[in-house]
Amino acid sequence: MHNQNTFVRSASVVARIVAGETLIVPVRSKVGDLASIYSFNHTGTLIWKLLESPRTTAELISSVACEYGVEFAVAEPDVLAFVDELKRVGLVEVPAPVAMAGD
Repeated sequence: MHNQNTFVRSASVVARIVAGETLIVPVRSKVGDLASIYSFNHTGTLIWKLLESPRTTAELISSVACEYGVEFAVAEPDVLAFVDELKRVGLVEVPAPVAMAGD
């Protein structure tokens, strides 16, 4: 099911909040790629904050739906499109599995 994909922020980006917007700068070869700066609005910033730790797309959709007082089904297409775009440009990644004790 598409809503069970788990994502986390890429370790190769730098983020700063400037004038209420989140600015993301990818870092390539230890240098900020200033030609590829991304700016997120309030909703994007909310999702970015949530992705500080691994989250499923369902968790992201639920958080956005709760924040804006809309149904899950209303928030779902926009959140999925945003996360797909983050994935496409390399700002999020699938977290590595965590080994359990005794594995």
